[in-house]
Amino acid sequence: MDWQAWHDAYDLPDSWMAQRLRTVEDRIRDALDTAPPGPLKVISVCAGQGRDLIGVLADHPRRDDVRARLVELDPGNTAFAAELARSAGLTGVEVVTGDASLTDHYLGPAPADLVLVCGVFGNIMDADIERTIDTCTRLCARGGTVVWTRNRHAPDRVPVVCDWFEERGFERLWLSAPDAGFGVGAHRLTVEPGELAPGQTMFDFVGYDVLKAERADRDRTADL
Repeated sequence: MDWQAWHDAYDLPDSWMAQRLRTVEDRIRDALDTAPPGPLKVISVCAGQGRDLIGVLADHPRRDDVRARLVELDPGNTAFAAELARSAGLTGVEVVTGDASLTDHYLGPAPADLVLVCGVFGNIMDADIERTIDTCTRLCARGGTVVWTRNRHAPDRVPVVCDWFEERGFERLWLSAPDAGFGVGAHRLTVEPGELAPGQTMFDFVGYDVLKAERADRDRTADL
């Protein structure tokens, strides 16, 4: 997958990706608007080009309160994100090129007031989704918000993702409509966060194409 080219659809205003981006930005804006005064810490897992967070911070009144760490493996995407932040004058945004699944990258900013897990759940196995959500109880501060995305392709895992968050002490703040064409959710942590352990791996980013092929193989086997 060319993950830089994948982002090009964000520039098409009517694309589902652009619509999802605007929805995620709305949830980020809500989280910043309702956060208590003072410094704010933000984590973005698999941040891509950072368009969601940086796009909101560029003209948000809380921009100077935010210290954010964006972690992304693709160096082309991190270069894009770093330039986007620099152009917006966001000196509090740190862009890290590295494996976003590793907890070591988040030991400084965790627990954070806002955690973004966008573009992740549709590219990892169910067991890794659950493990990542469990880790969110350590990445997120009490009262903090996790904004996440997941496609609505069959089988629709969005309801299960909500269940997994809520079983771990998260309160559902917002969920996109089933017919939106994509899943975007926001959950607030209502319990004290656990301690984030170093050297842990949250997930294996296998990619949607692999998951789609595996589902097709299972369907063919079931039809035999």
